[in-house]
Amino acid sequence: MKCFEYQVIPAPKKGEKAKWAKTTSERFGVALTNLMNRMGAEGWEYIRADTLPCEERVGLTGSKTAFQNMLVFRRDMLVEAVEMLESATRQKTVPPLRREPTLSPLSANSALEESPADLEGETSVPPVSQPIKLVAD
Repeated sequence: MKCFEYQVIPAPKKGEKAKWAKTTSERFGVALTNLMNRMGAEGWEYIRADTLPCEERVGLTGSKTAFQNMLVFRRDMLVEAVEMLESATRQKTVPPLRREPTLSPLSANSALEESPADLEGETSVPPVSQPIKLVAD
């Protein structure tokens, strides 16, 4: 079963300048094209445009219904997970693995017999036979 994530954003209200775009409709087309290309580059698939009612406040106590033009996009949930992993590796923000010592029954008894050096804040290296868990921060 496929799972999708949806994103609804307002359609552009103004056009964008381009060398070849002279009319208002051509400039609006440029703005819409740029928006669609940005969303497509992030893995979003265009679904449809909707005009939906939205209640707005007027004055202190009044309200009116206005209509908003919205664009609906979707993408697979798997795409988001892959992008997050790729982004983290590009930025090298993957948390480093750290050693988390686990106490076995034998080492729990030896922990009671610590030397004065250990009590002063010096750390000792765990024995090789002790299991070590690697966990991400």
